[in-house]
Amino acid sequence: MNKAQFVELVKNVGDYKTKADAELAVEAFTEAVTIALAKKEDVSLIGFGNFTAVLQRGKSGTVPGTNKTYTTQDKMAPKFRAGKTLKDRVSMGK
Repeated sequence: MNKAQFVELVKNVGDYKTKADAELAVEAFTEAVTIALAKKEDVSLIGFGNFTAVLQRGKSGTVPGTNKTYTTQDKMAPKFRAGKTLKDRVSMGK
């Protein structure tokens, strides 16, 4: 499902009058989660899941076929953990 299809689904499920209103709601939600994660704050939606920012450790390795080595830096990465209600609904296919 792409963004346009998702906005249409939000419009129908949320009883928004226009697609523009539904798109504003989707954009507001994604921006709010992004801002919270950038501040290293967790976003917990009971039943749906948790959005967290976790530290991803840097690593080093070699490029296959050469003797070159590389290292990556530590960075913060977004992580989502699905809640029980979401897992149950997906497993039932509803």
